[in-house]
Amino acid sequence: MAELLFYRRPVALDKDLHRELRVGEIREYRFSARTNSVPLAVVEFFEAAREYPIVFAGQAGAAPIPTALMSLRSNENLFVGPGGRWEGRYIPAFIRRYPFVLAGTPDEQLMVCVDEGHPSVGAPKGQRLFDDAGEPSPFLANAIAFMGEFQAETRRTREFVRRIVELDLLTEVAARAELKGGGAYQLGGFSVINETKYRALDKDTVDELFRKGWLALIDAHLLSLGNLGRLIDLMAVTRK
Repeated sequence: MAELLFYRRPVALDKDLHRELRVGEIREYRFSARTNSVPLAVVEFFEAAREYPIVFAGQAGAAPIPTALMSLRSNENLFVGPGGRWEGRYIPAFIRRYPFVLAGTPDEQLMVCVDEGHPSVGAPKGQRLFDDAGEPSPFLANAIAFMGEFQAETRRTREFVRRIVELDLLTEVAARAELKGGGAYQLGGFSVINETKYRALDKDTVDELFRKGWLALIDAHLLSLGNLGRLIDLMAVTRK
């Protein structure tokens, strides 16, 4: 599951079991250092497009997911630098919500989970998650609010993706990097919007996409593909 890319031991929070649990502030991003892509919500496209290639990834038979590429090599994130410092300007919400995550239950409810595999969870000087009465602390309440907003944007994202799939705008591609001095890498399994099909849309469809704000999202995606060159440059600097 995409939600669990770098989560090692996610557990559902329980106000009784975790009454005294504290979570420290995360100041470095080494937990994502071996993740070469993360999902994006459409609300993030404009910020993310300035730095990352945005593609549509997903397994056969599943709906594509807008995704920010952070390397063409597997198990590598070119934006996590020395000491776990984030080297980019924009940090995707998928990463910012860590170590928390919302998980679905069999009855289609959502439960708040935390990754017990990260050293910030259980830190003695961290923020309490619950008060003495078992109610969420302001720290946890803020985290829940952030995840709730992300979840709502995820639903909007699915609507956008559903429409571009209906319009048959996506084309499967592979990105290939040939590094100066030798070495070649290829990453496949993702799609991009076919510009020829996009430019051929009829006026009514274009008007619909414009009204919903989706034309701008498509353009942001297409512009973001220029960042593939930046990834290749970074890969050359951090040659493996």
